[in-house]
Amino acid sequence: MHTVEQLVDMDFSNILTVLAIAASPVSELRGAIPVAVSVYNFPWYHAFLIGVIGNIIPVPFILLFLNAIVRQLSRIHFLERFMRWFLEHARRRGQLIERSEGAGLVLFVSVPLPVTGAWTGSIIAVLLGLRFRYALLSIIAGILIAGIIVTSATMLGWTLFGLIKID
Repeated sequence: MHTVEQLVDMDFSNILTVLAIAASPVSELRGAIPVAVSVYNFPWYHAFLIGVIGNIIPVPFILLFLNAIVRQLSRIHFLERFMRWFLEHARRRGQLIERSEGAGLVLFVSVPLPVTGAWTGSIIAVLLGLRFRYALLSIIAGILIAGIIVTSATMLGWTLFGLIKID
């Protein structure tokens, strides 16, 4: 069966679930691709494609609207303190990226570990004042590399959380 026909024949709700997992700030590709392969039995190339697309979806919105969202949330008293802590934490992580510029952002996003990835990379890019196009291209490159790493690890039967063998 042709690849496009396979994709069209897949359960749409499963595709949406994988997209949502990939777009979420905690799991991103690290969760979406293994779920797509092991739970929904997607072929690896569909899991990769859907995971990458889902992971890219929030990036332009974060890059364009983060500053406005932070300003609005900081007006809420109990969120102000959290926002200051979170932004300071992201700024500290951004020091490596700031020193090595685009390559640092690509590498940061491409490492499929907790608290790295497209969401944190996008937030750091905004905090560092990187140009939209430059940040977007760097983050997409990092997502593609992370997707290759996670897909390869998944197909080898390993999870990236503790490198536990999947039966």
